Amino acid sequence: MRKVIGIGETILDVIFKNDQPHTAVPGGSVFNGLVTLERLGVPVSFISEVGNDRVGDIIRKFMEDNHISTEFVDRFPDGKSPISLAFLDNDNNADYIFYKDYPKQRLEVPLPVINEDDIFIFGSYYSLNPVLRERMVEFLDYAKERKAIIYYDPNFRNAHAHEAIYLAPTILENLEYADIVRGSDEDFINIFKQADSGRVYEDHIKFYCDRFITTHGADGVNLYTGKLKEHFDTPSIRPVSTIGSGDNFNAGIIYGLLKYGIGYHELQSLSKEMWGKVIRCGIDLATEVCQSYDNYISKDFAGSYGK
Repeated sequence: MRKVIGIGETILDVIFKNDQPHTAVPGGSVFNGLVTLERLGVPVSFISEVGNDRVGDIIRKFMEDNHISTEFVDRFPDGKSPISLAFLDNDNNADYIFYKDYPKQRLEVPLPVINEDDIFIFGSYYSLNPVLRERMVEFLDYAKERKAIIYYDPNFRNAHAHEAIYLAPTILENLEYADIVRGSDEDFINIFKQADSGRVYEDHIKFYCDRFITTHGADGVNLYTGKLKEHFDTPSIRPVSTIGSGDNFNAGIIYGLLKYGIGYHELQSLSKEMWGKVIRCGIDLATEVCQSYDNYISKDFAGSYGK
């Protein structure tokens, strides 16, 4: 059975509404998507790290409760598990403050088993961090060698926009590894200082990766491939929180690839109609998660959607 392997940060998101703490949930961009996929019945493996502290206990307990193995989660004895404070504005979009205290030695975990047509997802600053880069490349090389579909979400936040030029060579290397690149319009404004997703594809993405998906919130989704340029509308909703929307859009795309039997070789010649079905899965899951404070779809929704 095909499975999904992800690598990324695990973090405790403390969510504020009207400057008051409202709830706290385990999060992290790749992590959020994997929780959703597991709830949909997809086998997942997660490569990450947490501290040997109370926050680390909370995250590991949550993983165990959601049937996500901790085999590839490094428990470092020094430092502390990361925490983010997410402040929701009037439109329920989040502004973040991060608190991190990592040790020098990191990601001391084995390589997971990866087979052809499995899906490997990575992204965010975690994939660019010079401290982790050697290990990140080791995982990426292995996934590519095994002919997994490699899915890259830059998830490049405002906090790192000033580092875009410095990080550009690593971002381009990530693009070259990827079989699918998906990001929000804000990501590419921060990276390339361009708002037009078509120009971003032609000028910066196409040379490295043929398949490019951009999300634009209420303004829908754009798809670019060597043969296709398509737009997909998204439903009009009043979100409760947008924190996990992009992460669950990623989960939906991956779920669609699995649901419709699209493997490494089939990806090369996907039709407009099939892309539409896959992207609809992404829109469905992103829309659902925006209607709660959780970073992932509920088990009840997963039970009905996965049928």
